[in-house]
Order: sequence, then structure tokens, then C-alpha cells
Amino acid sequence: MNSKNLKFLFGVWAVIMMQIHPLVTQAQDQVVSLTLEESIKYALENNVEAKNAQLEVLISKGIIGENRAAGLPQINSTLEMTKNIQPPLIILPAEAGEFLGGGGEDAPPSGGPDDIAVIPFAVNYQSSLSINIEQMIFNGSYFVGLKAAKTLRKLTEFDKEKTEIDVIESTKKAYFTVLINKERKELVAANLGRIKELLKETEALFGEGFVEKLDVSRVKVQLNNLQSEYDRVDAAEKISKELLKVQIGMPINLDIELEQNISDIHSLDEISSLLENNGYRRVEVDQLNTNLELAQLELKNNQVQYMPNIAAFGTFQRVTGAERFNSLLENDRWFSSSFAGLRLNIPIFDGLRKSYLVQQNRVKIRQLDNQKFFLEENIELERHQANITLRNAINILKVQEENRELALEVFEMTKIKYQEGVGSNLEVVEADSALKEAETNYFSALYDALIAKVELEKALGVL
Repeated sequence: MNSKNLKFLFGVWAVIMMQIHPLVTQAQDQVVSLTLEESIKYALENNVEAKNAQLEVLISKGIIGENRAAGLPQINSTLEMTKNIQPPLIILPAEAGEFLGGGGEDAPPSGGPDDIAVIPFAVNYQSSLSINIEQMIFNGSYFVGLKAAKTLRKLTEFDKEKTEIDVIESTKKAYFTVLINKERKELVAANLGRIKELLKETEALFGEGFVEKLDVSRVKVQLNNLQSEYDRVDAAEKISKELLKVQIGMPINLDIELEQNISDIHSLDEISSLLENNGYRRVEVDQLNTNLELAQLELKNNQVQYMPNIAAFGTFQRVTGAERFNSLLENDRWFSSSFAGLRLNIPIFDGLRKSYLVQQNRVKIRQLDNQKFFLEENIELERHQANITLRNAINILKVQEENRELALEVFEMTKIKYQEGVGSNLEVVEADSALKEAETNYFSALYDALIAKVELEKALGVL
């Protein structure tokens, strides 16, 4: 094999490996690490609702082009070929029929009663080629429609922004749920380790005769309860991960790991700045304003329909005919005709239809004005409620955090007393139960605070 063939085969092998390598890497690397920002970015690109909102923007661009096309020349061409199986006939008085004569060799014979003559009105074969051109000169609805199409595109942009805000909100909540379950699982595992150690110590004391079997059984019950709690939290973490993947549009067969912890996200300084923020514009107001603008354009469109429409038109036509098909396309049988003109369409009376449409448009505008007022009031109420909710959630979180620290301290002290023989096994079990309850309350309060923070961000328009 010469050197050229070797180089060629090497090049083909290199190309094949370049194609295969990413697939192999993807197959091997099934764990995806995500931060909160990466999750949001991925969701905005892959969430079904976000992708459909982007497609709606593309559709609105097509609608603008469609409306613009109505003002450009409309050109159509028609080619017809007809075989008159029974040609149309004209009935004339007998004298006129004798004067005009028959219809050709293959035409049906004229004749009939003595007082009339029946004459074919067409040849056996006919063909025509026509080109029609029409150009709109003035149509009030056309110009209103162009503006309405552009306004519709603006509305789809706002709809896309609103969808993205909803996706970000859902992604944050799903991400926080995974973090909470992850941290709960770690703490339950730590509690499980402490109880296992306590059980080992209690069994040793029982073996030496210092405690009763009841003490061992009591710790085993607590251990079993904690193991069940660990299994529930472990399942909750797995389910919350699956929900996060669905929310951001990630394939189910991939596994995810969160790179951040609660401490990386739960910033008191950030919360303080949120509580002092007065808010920014809300996209819901932009959506309503755009809908109001569309309603006003619809009113204007119905009003301009009282005005005349003007259009120019023209037609060029070539026609031919023959008694025999083989002579139909001969050059000397084709004849031309053409015409052009202006068309003025003047609306006079339509049963008051447009008047009723105008009345409906005006009522709809009033409804949208009322909705706008209600929306603005509701936004202010949302901001106020979200602010209060977050403040209360932070206060409750501080209390529950202190309770958890105290419960852990009580457990440690009770365990030391038990190990030194001045405390009972029951006290240790009760302290562990109190600690588990305090930790559950703490994580519940922490989750409420994180959700309240997201709700306030949305209400302020900073999400």
C-alpha cells in the first residue's frame, strides 16, 4: 500500500473518531453538575413552554410578512383546456339560421322545427392562457392591519418574557427543593450515626448488666424510626431531582448533582436588599397595555371600513379553438385580448354590522381599562403581601434555627449524662426525638423562607 492510500485511510479514521468521541464521552459522563444559574440557563433553552414562546415570536414575524404581502401586486395565471362534449347551442328563427350557416364539419347538425334553427355556439376544443394582475391602491384596513401585526409581535415578545419569568420561578423552587432534601438527608444520616453509636454503647452496657433490655429496645425503636425517616428523605431527594430535570427540560436518563448548598444561596444581605426594594415594571402590565393597543386598532379597523377601497387590475389573455384536437395548438389559431381598469368599492349599507362591531370594540376597551386598574392595584398588594410573608418567614427561620441548636445541645448533654451514669436511656431517646422535630421544623421554615424570597422577587419584577 502506497503512502497516499495510508494517508487517506488515516484521514478517514480520524474523521470517524471525531464523530464517535463525543458520543462515547456523553455515554460515559451521565452525571451533570448544575449551579442555580446553570439550571436557569438550561431551562430557558430547553423547557417546552420557553421553546414554544420563542416559536410564537417566529410565528408573529410570519404574520407581519403575511399582512405586508397583501399590499404587493397579486399575480395569477390560468391555463384552461376544454373539450365540448355537447357544445352549447343557440336557438334562432329559421331565417336567421339560414343566414348564419352551420358550425363546421364536426358540429352537430342544425335543424329542428320549421320555425327555428339550432346552431352550435362553440367548437369542439377550446384553450386559453390568461394572466391577471391586481394591485391595491388604497385600503384603510391594510394599513391598520400592518400596525396590528407589529403590535402582535410586541405582545408575543412580552408573552415570551412572562413565560421565561414563570420558568425561572419554577426552576428556582425546584432547585431549592432538591437542596432542602439534600441537606435534610445529610442531617438525618448524622442523627442515624449518633443513634447507631448510642445503640452500640447501650448493648455493651446491657452485656455488662448495667442497663435493662428495655433500654436496648427503646434505642432500637428510635433507630428504626430514623432509618425510615432517612429512606423517606432519600426518596424525596430522588423525586425532587427528577422534577427538576423535567422542569428544566433535561433528559430523564441523565443524573444531576447540585454544586451549590443552601449557604451559597441563602444570603441575609440579599434578603435585606429585597425587603427595601420598591419594585420595577411588571411584564403583566406591558401585556395588558399591548392588548389594549390591539383593541384600539381593532376599533380603528372597523371604523375605516366605512371608507372606499381602490384597486387597479389588468388581464392579458390568449385563446384558441379548433374542431380537431391536432390543430388546436397551431400558431395562427391563437388570439390575444387584454384589458385594465380601476375598481372603486364603496360601502353603502351592511345592516349596521360595522356599527355593532364598533360598539363591541369600545366596550372591550373599557373592560381592558378596568383590568389595567385592577392589575396595578393587585401588583401593589402582591408586593406588600410578599414583603410581609418574607419578613415573617425570616423571623420564624431564626427561631427554628435557634431551637435546632438548643435541641442539639440538649441531646449532646443528655448523652454525656447517660454515658456517665447520671442520666437515663429514656432521656436520651426523648432528646433525640426533640432534635429530629426541631430539625424538621427548621428545614420547613428554611424552605418557606426560600419560596417567600422567590415570590417577593417575582412581585418586585426582579426575577
